[in-house]
Amino acid sequence: MSDLFILTGASRGMGRAMAAQLLQRDGVQLLCLSRGRDAALERRPAGAGSRAEQWQVDLADPLPAAERVREWLAGLDGAGFRSATLINNAGTVGHPAPLAKASLAELSQSLRVGLEAALLLTASFLGATAGWPGRRQVLNISSGLGRNALGSQAPYCAAKAGMDHFSRAVALEEQGEGGARIVSLAPGVIDTDMQVQLRGTDAALFPDRGRFEKLKADGLLDSPEAAARKVLAWLERPDFGAQPVGDVRQP
Repeated sequence: MSDLFILTGASRGMGRAMAAQLLQRDGVQLLCLSRGRDAALERRPAGAGSRAEQWQVDLADPLPAAERVREWLAGLDGAGFRSATLINNAGTVGHPAPLAKASLAELSQSLRVGLEAALLLTASFLGATAGWPGRRQVLNISSGLGRNALGSQAPYCAAKAGMDHFSRAVALEEQGEGGARIVSLAPGVIDTDMQVQLRGTDAALFPDRGRFEKLKADGLLDSPEAAARKVLAWLERPDFGAQPVGDVRQP
């Protein structure tokens, strides 16, 4: 039997690191959903019986992607999987700015990628895998900014807060035998392109820029690889799902 993983935002940053680490395991079937295609992923040595499939999709238009995932899952034999896991990792900080000065198109894109896509994919995953005998899990990659507001980051804060709260609601719905386990997890601060973007934003638009510059200067950012290991380890916890909102920096 194998383990099925669906991972969004798999071509960059922590998502790319998670994809690579998952493929090192034996018996993994990995579906990656990203705007770009990571050719290097297909060339990496994989564990016994492990393979990856990559779909190039734009999660700013999430409905077609969610419908495609639902149809793809419906065509699989759930009895052949020891576990099935959806990891909603995709997100965007856009161009940080006070809400009054933000682009309406970028605000819409941020919420579609960061929240609507995760909600629709979770609905597709839960519906299509209902009745599968193996362990079913949803891991939403959230952020401390979903729990602590930051100026000039209203859409990102809103998306992550919404992700936390819809995870709480789904946890209530999935209680009982055969229900899926769901966690919205803050992965800590990571040295990714998002951090580069925040440090490069005009301080007049993003007054907290110095805070992110200091995190980098003080060596307080995890590498994508280190963060990926922490996140994937959380999935293996026997109490995964006992609390629907978590943080890798807490026990």
